[in-house]
Amino acid sequence: MQKDIEKIRTLFESLPYIRKFFNKTIVIKYGGHAMVDDELKKDFARDIVLMKYVGINPVIVHGGGPQIGGLLAKLGKESRFVKGIRVTDNETMDVVEMVLVGKINKEIVGLINHFGGRAVGLGGKDGGLIKAKRMQIKGEEMGYVGEVESIDPAVIRTLEQNDFIPVIAPVGGGDESASYNINADTVAGKIAIALKAEKLILLTDVAGVLDKNKKLISALTLSEARSLITKKIAVGGMIPKLQCCMEAVASGVNRAHIIDGRVEHAVLLEVFTDSGVGTAIGLKK
Repeated sequence: MQKDIEKIRTLFESLPYIRKFFNKTIVIKYGGHAMVDDELKKDFARDIVLMKYVGINPVIVHGGGPQIGGLLAKLGKESRFVKGIRVTDNETMDVVEMVLVGKINKEIVGLINHFGGRAVGLGGKDGGLIKAKRMQIKGEEMGYVGEVESIDPAVIRTLEQNDFIPVIAPVGGGDESASYNINADTVAGKIAIALKAEKLILLTDVAGVLDKNKKLISALTLSEARSLITKKIAVGGMIPKLQCCMEAVASGVNRAHIIDGRVEHAVLLEVFTDSGVGTAIGLKK
């Protein structure tokens, strides 16, 4: 009996958050260890299904860099990176599309549907969702590495209105039907802006944003986030994640979060609790 009472108390504690985010869109970038560990994959799928059933509209954008690298290695093709970005020639782009759109995307869709959701997989070329252009890095030939030129969210809105969960692979379409490999964090941020999302959540393999003493910072304003980059406290892969969140918040997304995807049910903990499991970035704390 006592265990059942505790369950009911937990439900009531989450009620203010369910009310607050009812019918709101939350864009989630799914990546890192949460995409590899079997139990975490199940936790993530369950989290998404529960969010949809309580009236929240989750939109998922997924990565897949390690899986792309793994298949390229099996094919005997060496991966080359410039400033952390994978150089993507014709052959590599074929592998990128095969892994992201043909394999990972369908696995995520299948798992969500297995737990009672109604997920639909999309590439950025579907419905003209992501228009991309070639990324330019001075002195380097990056091939089919792209950056977002524009987002047309009509296909996502159509899916949301019919109670489907969009799952999006970060492959954009360019001129002459070319495909472009785009950073998944960037795509998630741009989609959150286009949808006027309530939240942007980036799943990572770290606790969140750390201060100079390596302690977790639970909340940041835009100026504080900018200062961490300027003072080189935030370094490496955390810089583009912070920049992505800052741009989203500055463009109208209410709050952006960098959270630890290695934690069980990380998404629900971030959405339905005060403390969360990472760092929140907003116009104010």
